[in-house]
Amino acid sequence: MNNDLIESIKSIVLSARNSVAQRVNQELVFTYWRIGKEILDTERKNDIDNQTSRKIILSLSKQLTNEIGKGFSRSNLFNMRKFYMEYPDVQTVSGHLTWSF
Repeated sequence: MNNDLIESIKSIVLSARNSVAQRVNQELVFTYWRIGKEILDTERKNDIDNQTSRKIILSLSKQLTNEIGKGFSRSNLFNMRKFYMEYPDVQTVSGHLTWSF
């Protein structure tokens, strides 16, 4: 009986951990998508060329890193922008999300 109880509790905990990890990963993906959208929308609204965009992203990288912390390198911001360009419809993004742990 004790082994059954332990296995049952382990199953509950592992299932909850998996669920939390999936939700966190999904939220990060949507956050990156929204950041990419903000960057691209601003560029389009202000008719910003590629050279100016690079300067803006470099500035964003420095300021966001100082104010929020790691994760906002120039290359990450470019990748977020590209991610939104590749998947401008959030439903398309969610359709491609698969998680396996």
